[in-house]
Amino acid sequence: MKRSRINRNMVVTLNGTSIKKGIIISFIVLLMTFLLSGILTSLKTEYRLSSSSINNLTKNIDSEAFLQLLGAENRFFISALPEQTEPIKLSTIMFKVATSINPDDPRSLLGRELPGFSLYDSEIVVAGSGTNYTNMPYESPPPTEVLEQEREASIDKNEVINQSGEEPKAPPTLTTGDKKVVYIYNTHNTESYLPLLNGESDPNNAIHSKANITVVSELLGKALQEQGIGNQIETTDIQANLKQKGWNYAKSYTASRPLVESAMASNRNLDYIIDIHRDSQRKDVTTIKINNKSYAKLAFIIGGDNPTADKNEKFAKDLHTLLEKKYPGLSRGIFEQGGKGYNGVYNQDLSNNALLVEFGGVDNNLDELKNTVAAVADVFSEYYWDAEKVDGTPASEQQ
Repeated sequence: MKRSRINRNMVVTLNGTSIKKGIIISFIVLLMTFLLSGILTSLKTEYRLSSSSINNLTKNIDSEAFLQLLGAENRFFISALPEQTEPIKLSTIMFKVATSINPDDPRSLLGRELPGFSLYDSEIVVAGSGTNYTNMPYESPPPTEVLEQEREASIDKNEVINQSGEEPKAPPTLTTGDKKVVYIYNTHNTESYLPLLNGESDPNNAIHSKANITVVSELLGKALQEQGIGNQIETTDIQANLKQKGWNYAKSYTASRPLVESAMASNRNLDYIIDIHRDSQRKDVTTIKINNKSYAKLAFIIGGDNPTADKNEKFAKDLHTLLEKKYPGLSRGIFEQGGKGYNGVYNQDLSNNALLVEFGGVDNNLDELKNTVAAVADVFSEYYWDAEKVDGTPASEQQ
């Protein structure tokens, strides 16, 4: 029996059109890769993709959402979330990253479109009673013509500080002795209050060379001294130095910085640095009654562009918490300011215990300021002596 041999040959047919398409697509991909590389390398330094630019993008992802994203890979991170945390929406996160607009915060869009709306770009770190995004602290630079004028003051600074007829205070139980541990200064030292200026009602004109925020600093220094806490008050006219150098108002912190550095270099005991300001908000926002006594409210400002801002923030939180216990409502809260339009550091990088504090607003009077000064001295002294004990230095040795 013969077997027939069958040849099975495989025939492969190549489609010329498909090959051409593949070559063209590969060429386009290669071309786009070179173009993109060229664009990225030819961009100015500030526009190139870098760790800082990636950091700016990720700032639009809040901490809870970030933890949930990490938790998708490692369940350990989920344990750090609050119990009532809602699931993340990837569409919302991608929208925030791509546009820098937060659908839950209209400021992220309106701030770019409405003139002056950037005043509300500050972040509320801790909100005090009644605080919201419509009444946050802000500074309004005085018109040039106002800086060049001198108004009649309704107070004499020396008489206010060294008031006659005051009852002598009992010597403090605890004292820092000859050590000066607190440095108080005023970057915007000409900021004043309308009640301190005769016949003035325009908040833009609340500026004076003598009857100004330095009165608050002097009163606070005196009150701290009565609590046994030695302090140093900066008396340099920073705004006069600014004018002498031909610098604009925005350079105020540049002008005050050398003074802080010099004070810290000459006195190693300075542990606390406090820059005292006056807010531009009106009386309904900056005033409170506690036990039938009227006070000028406080606001703590943290420089968001300061690399050690978290340390300053902790200091502010500790003081805010103590104020809430002893003088509920006196603190408007803690606010972080940084980015375009702000100094963003406020010399707070020089010390972990540096603060910028707004004492009241343009409408607060001297009695309200004095009441607040007494409250701050009371709370700060409690904080200071407790901190001394925690650091291992017996308070009794400070006598």
